[in-house]
Amino acid sequence: MPAPTHPATGQVYLAGDIITWANTKVTQLNTLALAAAVLMAIIAVLMAWWKTRSFVATLVALVLAGLVIWAVNNMTTIQNKVGTEVNASRAPAAVAPVMPGPEHHGRAAA
Repeated sequence: MPAPTHPATGQVYLAGDIITWANTKVTQLNTLALAAAVLMAIIAVLMAWWKTRSFVATLVALVLAGLVIWAVNNMTTIQNKVGTEVNASRAPAAVAPVMPGPEHHGRAAA
């Protein structure tokens, strides 16, 4: 299998070039996801207005659409926030209850 080359210059990509290329593609995908979220938000708000003809329902749809767009745009922030909160609040160790046995005649030990 030949090494990947640049389409315009024909130069062989180095590992650093591939990492740069991958970072560029990830950035482009994030931009595309944000654009898709904005388009879906606009459609959702217009559909809310079309179906209800209510200012309140349209305003709620607009606020929710803004929340979704903010969440898509700040996914890394949300991931870091949730990760730090989950790691900070470790669950206590599990404690097994003492079950009364035949030596206590069905009563819990004092």
